[in-house]
Amino acid sequence: MDELKQGTKILAADGQAFTVDSDLAAAFRPGDRLVADSQAGLLHIPAAEHRTATVAADAAAAAFSEMAGVSDQAIIAFYDHAANALADDRIWNEVTAVNAGDVENARRRGRSTTRLGVSESMREKMIEGLRGWASMPSRRGAVLDTVRRDGFEVDLVGAALGVVAFVFEGRPNVLADACGVLRGGNTVVFRIGSDALATARTIMALAIAPALAKAGLPAGAVSLVDSSAHAAGWALFLDRRLSLAVARGSGPAVAALGSLARSAGTPVSLHGTGGAWMVVSQNVDEDAVEEAVFRSLDRKVCNTLNTCCLVNGPGVARLAAAVLRGLRRAGEARGAAFKVHIAEASERLIPDSMFTDEVDVVRAEGPVREPQAETIATADLGAEWEWEETPEVSIVGVDSLEEAVSLFNDLSPRLVGTLLSNEAAEHERFFNALDSPFVGDDHTRWVDGQFALGKPELGLSNWQHGRLFGRGGVLTGDDVYTVRLRYRSDSTARSPEE
Repeated sequence: MDELKQGTKILAADGQAFTVDSDLAAAFRPGDRLVADSQAGLLHIPAAEHRTATVAADAAAAAFSEMAGVSDQAIIAFYDHAANALADDRIWNEVTAVNAGDVENARRRGRSTTRLGVSESMREKMIEGLRGWASMPSRRGAVLDTVRRDGFEVDLVGAALGVVAFVFEGRPNVLADACGVLRGGNTVVFRIGSDALATARTIMALAIAPALAKAGLPAGAVSLVDSSAHAAGWALFLDRRLSLAVARGSGPAVAALGSLARSAGTPVSLHGTGGAWMVVSQNVDEDAVEEAVFRSLDRKVCNTLNTCCLVNGPGVARLAAAVLRGLRRAGEARGAAFKVHIAEASERLIPDSMFTDEVDVVRAEGPVREPQAETIATADLGAEWEWEETPEVSIVGVDSLEEAVSLFNDLSPRLVGTLLSNEAAEHERFFNALDSPFVGDDHTRWVDGQFALGKPELGLSNWQHGRLFGRGGVLTGDDVYTVRLRYRSDSTARSPEE
């Protein structure tokens, strides 16, 4: 359409109606796109952002058509070249200088910079990740199984999936994550958050693009959507050429992107909503509780402890005190205090003074002065606390392990659940009843592909929107594949002994 009028009703596919407001009507230009989605809302995609996303997807799609002729040795060489580039101090110094500008610009805009800044440890993890992808086996061309029948056999053969799209938050190290899909012969097109875009451009120009060229891979095998606009990410996820859409970041934004991709018929892997739950049984040692809480709160990511359920009984007071000690240690390790959100009717688990004592709570928008403890409704136990420097945890008392499991299954994002208990029978009941892909018996931060499985990960998925089809909650490079079936008659088939 050439013009959009205020008050126009736009229907989503499910019949939900949206009304064009004055700002949208004024911003709309000929060639722009308007997308109505029941979860994402009414979205305006300017023509320029659509073109930017399409150009990047074009490059990835063209590269995929060439990847069938690229050897595994060439793909491995790409990872080696990219890792070597990041290990080059001259290149890394330039990345660091550009990143400093990104960090300063984000600070001026009042944005969080906790995960934005590059560091030597981030550099090491990126290099380790790239070399990890190189060492992983590929399912591309591998015979996964053979079914022998009378007069013929059928091979199940692994194959590349296609073009994989990523939308990441502003974390520069995600470039190494995104490159993981190349191991199986796929290509990747990604958009990174505006805060880290200049850093991503620099890494692409100095490390990724030269590594592709040196290894003989098509230039579009790793393609960046060069835009800071959210609309470019929306346009990318609406591209029907994608074989998989992966989104990582904040919950609402990721949910919206996932809804857009699904509307285009593209499978999704979403990594937005987290917050781990810990259940503390009566029979556990209080020192173990303190240590598990402390180890679960070193920084805020999706597998950070968010909600703690204490089973009521004679020892609940000492266990609650152990939780608070772990919280205090975690805050002190960051030079900060800690914050507790206590469920209604569970206030007895913490000292009364915490409701009147005020502490500085550091969040993305900056420090604020608040009471150290506040009461929340039981229905709000699933709220994820997006803290920056001040650990925040919800605490609730429950009458049984079964009640804790019920709260988790009903209220949590169904990502990580851990039980602290000395009874094997309790652990079996917990594992069998908990609706979660990740279940443990200690701290929650073990939920990480590299730490738990020795595999670089593309992200973690929860069961908030249903159980995952055909894979675990850790998405790694060797998960991104499809299966082809090849029929061989006896005249051409391999003999059973081969």
